[in-house]
Amino acid sequence: MAGSIQDRWFKTTTDANGKTVRVKTDRHGKGMRYRARYFTPDGKRKGKSFPDGQKRLAEQWLSSITADVARGDFIDPNASRTTFQEFAEKWLASQSGDPNTRASMDSQLRLHAFPRIGARQLGSFQPSHIREFVTQLEASGMSGAYARVIFSNVRAVLSAAVEDGCLRRNPCNSRTVTPPELGTRRVVPWPPERVFAMRAAMVERFRPMVDVGAGCGLRQGEILGLSVDDLDFESGTLNVVQQLKLSLSKPVFAPPKGGKLRDVPLPDPVAEALKEHMERFPPVEVTLPWMRANGQPVTKRLIFSGPKGGHVWRTSLNEDHWKPALA
Repeated sequence: MAGSIQDRWFKTTTDANGKTVRVKTDRHGKGMRYRARYFTPDGKRKGKSFPDGQKRLAEQWLSSITADVARGDFIDPNASRTTFQEFAEKWLASQSGDPNTRASMDSQLRLHAFPRIGARQLGSFQPSHIREFVTQLEASGMSGAYARVIFSNVRAVLSAAVEDGCLRRNPCNSRTVTPPELGTRRVVPWPPERVFAMRAAMVERFRPMVDVGAGCGLRQGEILGLSVDDLDFESGTLNVVQQLKLSLSKPVFAPPKGGKLRDVPLPDPVAEALKEHMERFPPVEVTLPWMRANGQPVTKRLIFSGPKGGHVWRTSLNEDHWKPALA
């Protein structure tokens, strides 16, 4: 057996006659009697104590845990007692990538996961707990799509716990666990009269944004990040290769949402509107970091600029122009 059982109440010694005898230790009758000790896969020695009269239980426990070590299924008992919230907070702090994504995940977990499952120890998770969690999300009144995002965040945390040896398997992946229902959602394009009414209600500087959005299907950040190099008037193509977004309140250039670089048709009316716009409001060179505030500087000749030059601030655009025009 790759381990041992220590009896703290007795020790083996050799008497004057050379005979092996068992004698009481200084701890006899005090505290736990047996200590089962084993080695973890990384070579650390650990153990668990058992009271008098439970030597057989100690042996069974030791046999089970050493078998787990041999199979590669070992779960550190101390790590499994870590709560979901404790592990998630450490895991989030170690994440790289888009700071906005990390901040959103942190907010979603704190608002919707930690109050429900944050205090549960990792080793105690069962599929039933996740099914109950999904039911609570669906009953909260939030949209199915948002509930799915929260569920995905919880699944990602528990997957990391499995990889770190804190959990044997991810309960979110159980066949009995169903992610929140997305619900039915139908995208209904604006009718032409609404598009033209919206365009007319915008100031001249920003009117072609409506053309690009309705005619090419670009998101707002992709419109704000649209540069001269992205337009190919000869082939009638618009290349969507970046967006302008805020990374923790700092403006940056970044790939389109989901990294979905694409080429889209550039209809003649949209092309003419952009040509007229660039004559009236010449493109402006803007240098911003790539992806995050401390990223590599990137310079783009942006199609849309603010009244005082520089890039368009999304918040100002929405509050001062888009929302009033929509109303």
